Amino acid sequence: MAVNGRCLKGSLAALRISSASNGISSGEGCHLIGKRMAHAAAKEHASHKPRSTPLLDLHVAHNAKLVEFAGWQMPMTYADQSITESHLHTRKHVSIFDVSHMQQMIISGNDRFAFWESVCVSDVPEHVENSGALSLLTNENGGIIDDTVWMNTNRGYLYVVVNAGCAAKDMDHLSAKMREFQKKGKAVNIAFVSAQERALLAVQGPEMARVLQAGLHDSLDKLLFMHTTLTTLFNFKCRITRCGYTGEDGVEISCLAKDAIPLCETLLASTNGSVKLAGLGARDTLRLEAGLCLYGNDIDEKISPVEAGLTWTIGKRRRAEGGFPGAPSILEQIKKGVSKKRVGIISSGAPARHDYPVSDTNGKQIGVVTSGCPSPSLGKNISMAYVATAHSKIGSKLHIKVRNQNVTGEVVKMPFVPSNYHHGRAKAT
Repeated sequence: MAVNGRCLKGSLAALRISSASNGISSGEGCHLIGKRMAHAAAKEHASHKPRSTPLLDLHVAHNAKLVEFAGWQMPMTYADQSITESHLHTRKHVSIFDVSHMQQMIISGNDRFAFWESVCVSDVPEHVENSGALSLLTNENGGIIDDTVWMNTNRGYLYVVVNAGCAAKDMDHLSAKMREFQKKGKAVNIAFVSAQERALLAVQGPEMARVLQAGLHDSLDKLLFMHTTLTTLFNFKCRITRCGYTGEDGVEISCLAKDAIPLCETLLASTNGSVKLAGLGARDTLRLEAGLCLYGNDIDEKISPVEAGLTWTIGKRRRAEGGFPGAPSILEQIKKGVSKKRVGIISSGAPARHDYPVSDTNGKQIGVVTSGCPSPSLGKNISMAYVATAHSKIGSKLHIKVRNQNVTGEVVKMPFVPSNYHHGRAKAT
């Protein structure tokens, strides 16, 4: 989200309706709306049988190791690459990740801006058409319900993607808030898009632009980071959003479910770059190198945006005016500080993992690791942890207990690996 599909602790890691009345394009092919769609989506998420994305047959054909993740059958790795090899391939070339398990939704109606600001920390009007941001859904205590990527489209609706593991609770939460808004006479509607209707592909890596450009009429260079467009890619109608969960230049492509496999096969056959499929294993190590949070590990409903180092997601106007869930607590933390902070750590010895205790050099516990792995890019052990604020400064020395032995670590600046997002100036059309 990134962006980022998970709400399960310890698990691995940012369309439309045919209806002129809500300003949503029929070309994006979503056919359910309102209560009927919400009910169908909730029923789908309530099933105990692992669900399959529209790309399952492709995963099987490429000898993917399938695992159950957030109620979905998802690829962990593919037979042609280890996690490390897939990770490094993404950093050097380009990889396709199936992220269709993440929940796509659209928010329409004349009061959609006010509604979205009532549930998240973003300054919505600040974002021009076809741009958006990473945001946080917060609760009344200032905790994080979920992180999300949203876009203010030029079609009269907000395009939103939330984490797969949090989809059921997010749909319940947002549906309840929508009903409250509607009872006040406000015009807002949420449509939850089924994965059987639309797929979502993350294409990430430095060769992404060259690969996609061959199938586009317009210049992809004009689509900046956290911007979106409706377009035709290799004759497939889709929405392309420039974002991702790897730290590399990348896009997320929302397309009709029936088009997902042929589109992937077209990309895999490209001669403009080395394109490979990648699974959840590489996705997790890539996002950790990029310093990006995994919901359920690094952020949850008991962690505030300030503690998580995500204060930057709160719009400047929102900091001044408040009005979002948990604002009194969050704004007080911004003003007076917090007792713990999320930090990045590079450590020696065996790699740190989730829930490993962190202590100061005198042996006093000061925090806990939330995510950790050996970094394929750096050849060092990296982790994220929450530590007492007094020990959160860059350069602070600490210990992590790994397999009943202390290893030395140092707080470092994140991201661990520099990001390569496309922020270039848009060219005139």
